[in-house]
Amino acid sequence: MSWFAYAAMFGLFLISHSLPTRPGIKRRAVARIGTRGFTMLYSLLSLAMLLMLIRAATWPEPIFLWPQTALTRTVTRIGMLGVCLIFALAIGRPNPFSFGGAKNERFDPAQPGIVRLHRHPLLLGLALWAGLHLLPNGDLAHVVLFGPLGGFALLGMRLIDRRRQKEIGREAWQALRAQTRRAPLLTVLQRGDLKRCVLGGLAYCGLVLTHSYIAGISVL
Repeated sequence: MSWFAYAAMFGLFLISHSLPTRPGIKRRAVARIGTRGFTMLYSLLSLAMLLMLIRAATWPEPIFLWPQTALTRTVTRIGMLGVCLIFALAIGRPNPFSFGGAKNERFDPAQPGIVRLHRHPLLLGLALWAGLHLLPNGDLAHVVLFGPLGGFALLGMRLIDRRRQKEIGREAWQALRAQTRRAPLLTVLQRGDLKRCVLGGLAYCGLVLTHSYIAGISVL
């Protein structure tokens, strides 16, 4: 494979993320399969394209920008456990500030959960995932992969903040944010979080064991 094939896959990845969310296309899709169906299909498509792009990063001849070391591999392994826990604590929980929340009308700023620490926990997890994978992957193809993905996650936080402020009103958004930040730090932990942390740990173990199939490189 070549850099041209890798660039083509990157283009397909970007198209698969942007095309379905265009207002006209999304409106017709939601009318056919519903909001929940659209979200599920879009999520599956995004995940499949991401896995394909990760594998495609191994196609070009490597051009190393910095070496891989035992320290960078260790930092990535430890950090990814934290990323898995962030996802486990954030997915399916009410979060009116960001995407990925469920039943946002039930959000209680006095009991905000992980939202007390960050408004965009899923995007934070994605940014950390990308940054951690940059450390041991200093070849140009992987830098081109993880650098923009991490940047998009960080930029997405600002874009979603603007969108939410328009949706609920800037003053209402700021008041809700202030209430959330005043909640005690202990409210980060909610009912069921122990089970979620266990599931996050199991997901981490699963990723370690299947990493060679996902990315073509074993982390063991």
